[in-house]
Amino acid sequence: MDETRPRGALRRGWTTGACAAAAAKAAYLGGRTGVFPDPVEIPLPGGARPAFALAVAEATEGGARAGVVKDAGDDPDVTHGVLVLATVRPGPPGSGVTFRAGPGVGTVTRAGLPLPVGEPAINPAPRRIIAAALAEAAAGHGGGPDAVVEIAIPGGEALALRTLNPRLGVLGGLSILGTTGVVVPYSCAAWIDSIHRGVDVARAGALAHVAGATGSTSEAAVQRLHGLAPQALIEMGDFAGGMLKYLRRHPVPKVTVAGGIAKMTKLGHGFLDLHSRAGPVDLAWLAGRLAEAGADPDLARQAAAANTALAVLDLARARDLPLADVVARHAWATAARALSGSGIALEVVVFDRDGWLVGRAPFHPVG
Repeated sequence: MDETRPRGALRRGWTTGACAAAAAKAAYLGGRTGVFPDPVEIPLPGGARPAFALAVAEATEGGARAGVVKDAGDDPDVTHGVLVLATVRPGPPGSGVTFRAGPGVGTVTRAGLPLPVGEPAINPAPRRIIAAALAEAAAGHGGGPDAVVEIAIPGGEALALRTLNPRLGVLGGLSILGTTGVVVPYSCAAWIDSIHRGVDVARAGALAHVAGATGSTSEAAVQRLHGLAPQALIEMGDFAGGMLKYLRRHPVPKVTVAGGIAKMTKLGHGFLDLHSRAGPVDLAWLAGRLAEAGADPDLARQAAAANTALAVLDLARARDLPLADVVARHAWATAARALSGSGIALEVVVFDRDGWLVGRAPFHPVG
């Protein structure tokens, strides 16, 4: 996800679930009446009633198909601009709304997600939004909707490779997501939700050890360090708090937190949000940790005046001072507070830019 936030007021957008609901309602009505409403209006859980323009409206054998182009607003969403297609056919009497995955929409293949294995990756909340839209459409034509709804996203299989779906066991395409139908730009809700789902999948697979990393270098390094399976890797990013607080409620036996010196300095300083928006690295604090590692006052003053955390690490390494170990111990203490009462064995590891281990606070149970 591109986290370069534009300036000024940000425009909200619509989730794939809301787009699928609009397309499904239009297809249902098109199949029943021969007329596709354009724009098509749907109800959302919060009471809003957005209207969507149709990009596709056509009859199919035994039903109809409609499509909506997703507008994610100003959010850097990988699915912004995709075409969300819904093909709707009558279902058996009394069957209600059933769902199928069309091309570009994934299928659940691993336990731990909010859908059973074998189900199309159309999450429960979007299913409810789609069903509500169809119920509203059916109400004007007598009775409830008995319909088979197939959702497709052309090109979705390739786009899904840029998401966590393959790691989570959602194969063949994207997931249809969104609890409210509304995309709030840069809310990071989707990222945090993917962290939670990663933990759920690891637990369902009975994995005893998971690792959350701040970036791709530290993730690859911690995987090598411990020989971890891909499903044990949690793409934590800057959201250490989002991962750790969820693990406190849904524990696994062992957790490793991995990152570079700058992010681990922020964690050591007490931050659970490691993004730059939460503030820069406090080099004065890091200079204090360098003194704790054995630096003389002159070196500590140099560190406080340095430009980056990496420059401070270079000063320490040139003098064989265990700065990264000291930072790891402080980061361990912050992470342990977030995991309080879980009994998890926690480790913190610090890597340099080349993926070499430079600091460690070894596994120790959190009380």
